[in-house]
Amino acid sequence: MGALSFTNVLAIAAIAVAAPLLVQLAPRARIPAVVLEIVLGIVVGPSGLDLVSIDIPVRVLSLAGLSFLLFLAGLEIDPERLRHGFGRLLVAYGISFVLALGFGELTDVVGETKSPLFVAIAIASTSLGLVVPVLRDAAETDTDFGQLVLAACSIGEFGSVLLVSVFFSQNASSTESTVFLLVAFVILVCVLGLGLSRANRSIRVSSTLLRLDETTAVLGVRVAILILLVFVALAGELGLETILGAFIAGSLLRVVDPERKVVHDRFRMRVEAIGYGFLIPVFFVSSGLEFDGASLFDEPKHFMLVPLFLVGILVARGLPAALYRHVIGTRRAVVAGLFQATTLTFIVVAAHLGTELDVFDRPTAAALVLAGLLSVVICPSAALTILS
Repeated sequence: MGALSFTNVLAIAAIAVAAPLLVQLAPRARIPAVVLEIVLGIVVGPSGLDLVSIDIPVRVLSLAGLSFLLFLAGLEIDPERLRHGFGRLLVAYGISFVLALGFGELTDVVGETKSPLFVAIAIASTSLGLVVPVLRDAAETDTDFGQLVLAACSIGEFGSVLLVSVFFSQNASSTESTVFLLVAFVILVCVLGLGLSRANRSIRVSSTLLRLDETTAVLGVRVAILILLVFVALAGELGLETILGAFIAGSLLRVVDPERKVVHDRFRMRVEAIGYGFLIPVFFVSSGLEFDGASLFDEPKHFMLVPLFLVGILVARGLPAALYRHVIGTRRAVVAGLFQATTLTFIVVAAHLGTELDVFDRPTAAALVLAGLLSVVICPSAALTILS
């Protein structure tokens, strides 16, 4: 085996440092750094200057970043938030999905989409990890409005991850077999969850964990990564999408630790440092490197998909927020709709997965990612402007 080169990893690390610094040059624009990470990846990648490419080290770190991204998204899921008004939120997501399915059918007419259902799942998603920082900066995370938005975004993200695992698992032979495997996965998750919950309630285990967590062992982080790898490996062995395993790992860790013995503030800072400070930027920059901009502009019908996807996202995710009007008022319902329409992380995942599954071609994947980028540029800024 030849020596591995880390030149491309070095370039990606430089982009990861540059992106948040560039964002600070225009703070009023409120553009998330993740947008610049993808854009800079496009600029230096094969679609742009062709200076950086994806090799084995980049691919490995990118896959780890994807798993960590879904793991941290799972950690954002607060069961208490989902209990309040869950029925209304579920109905809103159902409406989103029906509207998204309609736009999915339209893409089948003008594009190369082989599955309108897959497109609908992608369009009906929300990037919880991008909405949370914006709400934090606006001091809205602990308000009734902020709790409602976070709960709605949680359902949007989890629903998309679950649906893509059920209908588009790469290893399952049919939807029925996928459902069977999913049931088996849920049973195993419950068993492991009970075991983790009992261990968390054990005074001996808790004291040992807390003691070693403040040493160089940083045991809490090690346990979290072990749980992440267990569920990713388990999902993979059962033929399900590993992103479901990563998401469930984060969600389960939050559920079994209500007293926050493990998931305390210092723990969150540590795992977020690993994720957002190292692995996740590699995934987003790599997504930019894989962006096939040339094919997007080859034919007019490919570029037509961008506004179609963007309108689909805004309508499918924004319109159902009208159900919140009598709870938070019309103005804030509009803001909630804009936050729900902020979607990029799952869209990037869906674009990557869709090309692997041959659900759509690379130009369609590029159009989907570009529409997601535009939603992240437009929606949070518009939401904060209306909110203020």
